[in-house]
Amino acid sequence: MNNGAMPVEIHRRGLLLVLSSPSGAGKSTLARRLLESDPDMTMSVSVTTRKMRPGEVDGTDYHFITQERFEEMRDNADLLESATVFGNGYGTPRQPVDDCLAQGKDVLFDIDWQGTQQIVDKLPNDLVRVFILPPSAEELRERLIRRAQDPLSVVAGRMAEAAKEISHYAEYDYVLINDDLERCFEELRSILRAERLKRHRRAGLSDFVNSMQEKL
Repeated sequence: MNNGAMPVEIHRRGLLLVLSSPSGAGKSTLARRLLESDPDMTMSVSVTTRKMRPGEVDGTDYHFITQERFEEMRDNADLLESATVFGNGYGTPRQPVDDCLAQGKDVLFDIDWQGTQQIVDKLPNDLVRVFILPPSAEELRERLIRRAQDPLSVVAGRMAEAAKEISHYAEYDYVLINDDLERCFEELRSILRAERLKRHRRAGLSDFVNSMQEKL
C-alpha cells in the first residue's frame, strides 16, 4: 500500500497492436472503440498511390503519394510493410511508428496476415498479433449479407476469401471469438494491459530497481 502517494510512473516502450480478421468479423468496430477509449493508442496511417476519394483527408485517411515516391520508400526500407492491390501501392511508413514506440505510444494496425508477416520480420519484439474470428461460418455469412447488401455471388467470394484468411490464425499471438462484442472488446483490452506490463517493454524499470537497491 502506498498510503495515498503518487503512483509510480515507469517509462515503457510502445507496442504495435495488429488486428486481423476476415471481412465481417467485427475488427473495424473493435479498432474504433479501442482508439476512442485509449489515449495512448494511435492508428497507423498508410501511404497509398491511389487517387483520393471524396471525403477523404490527406494525412488522416491515407498519405497520398506518387508511384515514384512509393517505390523509393519501399526500396529504401522506409516502409514496414507494403503491398500492391488492384494496381495501387499501399504501405506503412516506418519513421512515425519508430517515433511512437520511443515515446511510449502504441500503434494500431488493421492489416492482413501478409502485412503482419512483413512487420514480424522487422520489429518482432514490438509486435502483438490478435486474430478476430466470427462465432460461426453461418453468422459471418449473415453479417456480410446484412452489412453490404451485395449479391449472393459477391458474398460467396468474400466467404472464400475469409477461409483463406482464417487459415493463418495460428500465426497470431492471441485469437478472439467475436460472439459478443462487449466481451470481445474487454478481452482485447485485457491483452493490451498485460502486454504493456511485459518487462522488456518497461524501459525505465532497470533504473527504478537500481535506485531502490541503492537505498535498501
